Amino acid sequence: MPNKLTDQQLSQAIEAMMIEQNLRGMQNLYAHQQIGTYLRAAEALHQANNTVLIGTGFAVKQTFETDGPVGAIALYNTLKKLGKKPILVCGNPLYSALKNDFNCFELPLDNFNDAMAFSKQALAKLNPDCVLSIERPGLCHGNKYYNMRGIDISADCGCFDFFITQASCPTIAIGDGGNEIGMGNVAQHMTELNIMPSLTCCDELLLADVSNWAAYGIIAFLSRWHRQDLLANVDTLAILHYLSERGSVDGVTHKNELTEDGLNAIHGQQLITRLRQLDGFIENED
Repeated sequence: MPNKLTDQQLSQAIEAMMIEQNLRGMQNLYAHQQIGTYLRAAEALHQANNTVLIGTGFAVKQTFETDGPVGAIALYNTLKKLGKKPILVCGNPLYSALKNDFNCFELPLDNFNDAMAFSKQALAKLNPDCVLSIERPGLCHGNKYYNMRGIDISADCGCFDFFITQASCPTIAIGDGGNEIGMGNVAQHMTELNIMPSLTCCDELLLADVSNWAAYGIIAFLSRWHRQDLLANVDTLAILHYLSERGSVDGVTHKNELTEDGLNAIHGQQLITRLRQLDGFIENED
């Protein structure tokens, strides 16, 4: 089924789809963005010839939440399939959970005083073509990290912010609430949101109702340009099972269950189906 949407039209359709539930006010922030965010982010990854850093992992109750790692793993597998060299950047306990199955780089926890020097050294060593953050806590006022409940979680966080702000390559950040890396781009518009806003900026900020879902929007573009149905291989439930076995919790319920931000996994799977329909890889059944 041929797809008649232009890249810009596809981006607008994806951007609208990603925030249509407006679970945490992302529609309000999207109104302050320039149209085409997903297209520009996907282009940066498409043009990356070698290493892509993917920072993920949000600390919850001494472990990590499901939102972020699911999308990061889906994107990692896609980029690897396309011949690029993705690296997952995260702190413990997520680093230890993933390091045996993925190429990972460890962020030390609660090291803010050394974080700038550490980040510059790591960037020089890894030499990325693109740096992406998906659902990583972003520095707020006072150089602290806060969760959605306004609780200081700095002691459980590694600093990925300076990987974004000090990189000489394109940077992308994904968030769904306002306290994530990249939200500094729209921090001035968060007065109506009940959140401690992150002040860390990036080149391209992608908004979504659930951060994992934004990864699928990027993969939709890579599928189009490579003429491969790359989303067909994304099994969100299998990834959730994998993470659950390693101690993940839902970021909203704080329970070890196969959900994302309190939503059943079927929501993410249905969104992938709709993206594949938009891309023209499967028929729209409506």
